[in-house]
Amino acid sequence: MADEQRISLEPEKQRLLNQHKETHFTAGEIVRDIIIGVSDGLTVPFALAAGLSGANATSSIVLTAGIAEVAAGAISMGLGGYLAAKSEADHYKRELRREQEEIVTVPDTEAAEVAEILAQYGIEPHEYAPVVNALRKNPQAWLDFMMKFELGLEKPDPRRALHSALTIAVAYVLGGLVPLVPYMFVPKAKEALLGSVILTLAALLIFGFAKGYFTGNKPLLSAIQTALIGAVASAAAFGMAKAVQH
Repeated sequence: MADEQRISLEPEKQRLLNQHKETHFTAGEIVRDIIIGVSDGLTVPFALAAGLSGANATSSIVLTAGIAEVAAGAISMGLGGYLAAKSEADHYKRELRREQEEIVTVPDTEAAEVAEILAQYGIEPHEYAPVVNALRKNPQAWLDFMMKFELGLEKPDPRRALHSALTIAVAYVLGGLVPLVPYMFVPKAKEALLGSVILTLAALLIFGFAKGYFTGNKPLLSAIQTALIGAVASAAAFGMAKAVQH
């Protein structure tokens, strides 16, 4: 769509756009899916392993339960991501059909809404009137304008649901295996727990720092907050297992 719009620009403006390279970060949806998958993957199996270690389970039992949880969690989280993205796509399609119908049945009302939107940006009536008329002559551009500026909806990628499911699931697996690694090499669960704590907290710090960097928050503060959440979750699971045991 952007390329089609640029074709009609004046040569000088087209040259300026060609020279200007955008550096905005545009992978927000992927980063969001990775954050969801890794954060849950690190904390949930970590808490489970800590809880079972507190109940005097062997490393093999902890490892078996942990792998089962990672598999089930990845499927559940992936399915949740798929359904969420699918719901967003379905919502966009419903609103698109409704907006198409309104442009045909009540064009004057829709044109008035365009004028109202432009007026909110401080554009005067004599300035936005040509824009409104131009959009009325181009139904597809009019529809795109209403979807974006009236409803605040962007056309979703048709492959978004599948990509979201796979990204969250893989991120969950990668995160979930981290706290289980020590149990693969240390027979006694209580001894493996110490290695799991150190390894997982280190991973949480690194992940929290990266999350803060990519989301525009303070990386160091994000690292500390993420590590604290994981520590509290595992400590709570360990404490409950000990309480039940006694």
